[in-house]
Amino acid sequence: MEGAPGLPEEPEGHRRDPGASGGGRGEGVPDRREGLRPVMSSTTATRARSTAGTDGSRRKGGGDARRRRAVAAGFLLPALLLLGALVVYPIGYSVQRSFFDRSGSSFVGLDNYLALFTDDSLRTAVKNNLVWLVVAPAVATALGLVFAVLTERVRWGTAFKLLVFMPMAISMLAAGIIFRLVYEQDPDRGVANAVWVGVHDTFAESSVFPKARPLPVHPLKAAGDGAFVTKEPVRAGQAVRLPLVGVAPAQMPESARPAVPPAGTDPGTITGTAWLDFTRGGGGRPNEVDPAERGLAGLRIEAVLDGKVVATATAAADGTFALPADRADGAVLRLPAGNFREQYNGVEWLGPSLVTPAIIGAYVWMWAGFAMVLIGAGLAAVPRELLEAARVDGANEWQVFRRITVPLLAPVLAVVLVTLMINVLKIFDLVFVIAPGSAQDDANVLALQLYRSSFGTDADLGVGSAIAVLLLLLVVPVMVLNIRRMRREARR
Repeated sequence: MEGAPGLPEEPEGHRRDPGASGGGRGEGVPDRREGLRPVMSSTTATRARSTAGTDGSRRKGGGDARRRRAVAAGFLLPALLLLGALVVYPIGYSVQRSFFDRSGSSFVGLDNYLALFTDDSLRTAVKNNLVWLVVAPAVATALGLVFAVLTERVRWGTAFKLLVFMPMAISMLAAGIIFRLVYEQDPDRGVANAVWVGVHDTFAESSVFPKARPLPVHPLKAAGDGAFVTKEPVRAGQAVRLPLVGVAPAQMPESARPAVPPAGTDPGTITGTAWLDFTRGGGGRPNEVDPAERGLAGLRIEAVLDGKVVATATAAADGTFALPADRADGAVLRLPAGNFREQYNGVEWLGPSLVTPAIIGAYVWMWAGFAMVLIGAGLAAVPRELLEAARVDGANEWQVFRRITVPLLAPVLAVVLVTLMINVLKIFDLVFVIAPGSAQDDANVLALQLYRSSFGTDADLGVGSAIAVLLLLLVVPVMVLNIRRMRREARR
């Protein structure tokens, strides 16, 4: 049958079979579904392979993860074993031991902890630790902040930072030995007292002959206030002898010369000689000027009449002096107490009242450089445009520092402060080395008391363990706060 006019003729292979019934297809007409079968089979195979590959990748990935965990555990295991042996086990044993007595055989409960607050030395240690905790970190951080800000403005700031940071290269033991010498009481050995005495003597009159005194056979007697007076009044034209003893040869002035006997020939003056009435090796005569004896150069002499000083004189290098007779006639000669006052030896830095501040000073000397370096690193990250904008708005340097620099440095300052607080809670070396034996009770801290209680002459491991637990309880909260603060900073 031919196609209708105007309609495209159907291709030969797609003509329907006229003999097919029920819509069947004729011979030579391909089934469209048969043409799709290869495509469907290919897609199914691809999906099957993909699923199999995914399962294999999962199995392989799971194996890699397990392998990585095993490698990580292998690396961590030695460190964990070391921490367990050196940290966890000692902590657990100390907690357990703190509930037992000195021998470790009898359970005493909280008695060792009660001893921490009833024993005088332990109370002193707790009090000193509080002083350390409040003062040392704050002072070191403040100095570090000042140094960091100031060194940013000078060309030689790097050299200054190096000098300030250099003490960090010294161990606590070495620093303790250095400052033990610095705080020596003798100004000839201790740097601190050498400077202090030098400043003191600049503004205060120093004694010339400490511990000098007359002998009973001498014409002088004690006046009751540290001074000495002549036993009899002096007269015009009289030659007065003022001998003294008790002056060490090393304390004699360098200007002292051999003493010259008084002349006593001028009726208008009262002359005399003050000398050291002592001959090395013996052989001298009391109240007589011997050739080897030297004058008390610089000795101050006063003429006192009716309770008033009417004339004064100072002994020359050979010990001679002269007073006007019109004023000193009938007066008593007095050697003021200022001539014999004990020589000023400075401050007793390692005494009971100053030993803790002195040791804190040594600690600040060491750790101010640490604070300066960390704060300087934080200061370098402060946006300069904020500082310049504040200056343009009329803020002075103090306002810029207080309102902008310090708030921006608050995270760094917190790190430095917390680090130093943890450090001072465990302070031991400086206190043990610097404080002399007589002052260690006054400088006592918890770490030192822990050592003395555990290993001293009257060792009690129960009390020592209780002190160790107390130290742990003091340090852990500070560490936890520091870790939480660092995590908050990391999340920002």
